Amino acid sequence: MIITVNLKDHSYPINVQRNSLKQSGVWVKSIWAKQKVALVTDNTVNQIYAQQVKESLDSNGFQTTVMVIPSGETSKSLEMTDFLYRKLAQNHFTKNDGVIALGGGVVGDLAGFVAATYMRGIHFLQFPTSLLAQVDSSIGGKTAINMTAAKNLIGTFYQPDGVLIDPAVLDTLPQRRLREGVAEIVKAAAIADVDLWQLLERIRNSTELKQRAEEIIIPALKVKQQVVEKDEFDQNQRLILNFGHTIGHAIEKTAGYGTISHGESVAIGMIKITQQAEKMGLTPKYTTQKLQHMLSKFDLPTTLTDFNPRQIKETINHDKKVREGQLNIILLEKIGQAKIVPIYIDTIEDYLQSS
Repeated sequence: MIITVNLKDHSYPINVQRNSLKQSGVWVKSIWAKQKVALVTDNTVNQIYAQQVKESLDSNGFQTTVMVIPSGETSKSLEMTDFLYRKLAQNHFTKNDGVIALGGGVVGDLAGFVAATYMRGIHFLQFPTSLLAQVDSSIGGKTAINMTAAKNLIGTFYQPDGVLIDPAVLDTLPQRRLREGVAEIVKAAAIADVDLWQLLERIRNSTELKQRAEEIIIPALKVKQQVVEKDEFDQNQRLILNFGHTIGHAIEKTAGYGTISHGESVAIGMIKITQQAEKMGLTPKYTTQKLQHMLSKFDLPTTLTDFNPRQIKETINHDKKVREGQLNIILLEKIGQAKIVPIYIDTIEDYLQSS
């Protein structure tokens, strides 16, 4: 199935097709002229998929160089950015060449940032291999690396020329990585798609969800597509995609990248902010209970034993969404509908209290 992201200056296709990685070179040839390609991947995905993708690209006339980074969030760094810049320069890449991100959200964010900034921008495609990247981070053009102060502090908007999603890769995904993606799917349903929420309610567990991957991935993608089309640069409506993320990113950073995954942090963040909003009368009663039940069914955490409001608040102070002392937080009007609530940054403490 092809979903098109229609933007003013750069529209692009999302191709959702099982076993498509094996024939990825044919699809790339329909988008790009023959050129040098940097296939950026991590050391885990490299062992499983890089060779078959390289062979498909090479057999379709591309000159492919595989560039491997260490797995994990710590690779979203200036050090790894410089590593890829040097690799591109050593291999004489020009503005007429391209980068393909083969991996999860970390690979996509880093490779996208490098593609956006090397020679002020070269071609870029996303081949997401994690559920989280397939339903969220590979779409919409956000690229970023982390700094000591906060997650995703340095970044750009740089839309890909296309996204190739192969649901078959989920068969090799560890359960923890699968659960990460489920958190983003639950978020998408909670903020904008009650039909998707009801579908998730009928699914018994992660095993069944993986079996029905396309049925779940496509509506989650459409939530992201529709929001991005309305607000490409995160100025208004797109902010609803941050539900659970402001607190979640702070949890991820304070715990130490890799200790609690992005999806796990977002799950806890959704619960934390909804609990407090419900107590303050800003979200309907029993919304937290519904979220807890849904997340727990897919083995996602809903609490954090060492939750430290002071540390979380300090980290949120560095959040890139803070502007002139204010922060837009995302709350649920009801399941399937979100709202943007502007608050003064000092009052974020009200949403961090222990339950």
